[in-house]
Amino acid sequence: MDDQPYDFPFVGDEPAFQNLSGPDGSQGRSTNALHAKPMTNAIPANCRVPAFVGNKRIQFTEKAVSQPGPGQLLIRVQANALCGSERPQFYEGTATTPGHEAAGTVVAVGADTRTPIGTPGVVFLMDFCGQCRSCRLGFTNQCLQKRGDMGFNRDGGYGQYELIHESIFFPVPGEFSATESTLLLDIMGTGGHAIERCQLLRPDIESLLVLGAGPIGLGVMMMAKIILGKQMPVYLTDMVPYRLKLAEQLGGLPINVSGSTIGAGLKAHGVETADMAVDTSGKQVAREEGLRALAQRGSLICVGHGEGLALKISPDIIAPERSVVGSEYFRFDELPANLRRLTQHRAYLSQIITHRFGVEDIQKSFELFFGGETGKVIIEQ
Repeated sequence: MDDQPYDFPFVGDEPAFQNLSGPDGSQGRSTNALHAKPMTNAIPANCRVPAFVGNKRIQFTEKAVSQPGPGQLLIRVQANALCGSERPQFYEGTATTPGHEAAGTVVAVGADTRTPIGTPGVVFLMDFCGQCRSCRLGFTNQCLQKRGDMGFNRDGGYGQYELIHESIFFPVPGEFSATESTLLLDIMGTGGHAIERCQLLRPDIESLLVLGAGPIGLGVMMMAKIILGKQMPVYLTDMVPYRLKLAEQLGGLPINVSGSTIGAGLKAHGVETADMAVDTSGKQVAREEGLRALAQRGSLICVGHGEGLALKISPDIIAPERSVVGSEYFRFDELPANLRRLTQHRAYLSQIITHRFGVEDIQKSFELFFGGETGKVIIEQ
């Protein structure tokens, strides 16, 4: 299904999201000009970085710029996308510089590396070892000796510079801006991996239910349209009208659960069940309703971390031959296929980026993002 560009949500030459805005009516920077600021070549000894101090406050501080050691690269970050998993860092604070959806350019290299200075690309979240049983089989998202997670326990992409192992850097052609390149990570990577998990469990998928229409839920829906076909019905649940409107404009079938149930929402669309469900909400009530909305032989794929799931094994799992499965980030070796998809479906995928801010406005960007009325929000520098 990947051989034809998916252009369904466009009206004329304008992206479907263009008139959507946040509560204050602002969009940040123009959503149509996706190129970040040009870089300077000089690498300073120290640089100014955002400090997440807790209580939903972001200040700025100075940090030393690390020099790459053997097997390492220094990246000048140009764009980093916000993620809902950064909520604890925003609310509670952290000594680590967050940011795990980074794109930028190599500005310094250590010994025993092959990547040329000046190479643009993206940074994989998980600093996998490359040597363990999982890594040798390609399951780099299940590394048994992981060295760290960028932006969580290693300084990440909201700083000007990011020090990484070369093994987690994926080069991206210069025709793509850093902002566009971030789509390869949580949007396409996490979303596409969830669809791959669906396909492993059920090859004959004819409908999909996505629980939660935040950026990850929208990413799952968009990757379903690309991988499974643009005619695939994808139902998305949420309580926020902005998100549901964006989901519909991107080709989804919205279900507002603020005053109704998932079952009632499916019936309003003329169906009783969905073949597969992907939970991106992390909410127990959503998971349980989604499980009950599954057809026989269906599976609930859990992407969103968070709450639990209560079920009755015999009626919920055994008799209908349903399953509940996890989907964690994605494998590094999925990036080449997603780069090809980004090339083919660039205009469609870019529509999920609704707001762009300079790093000086990172406080405003986080407040807007966690207000719920955005698609993907990007920090550029």
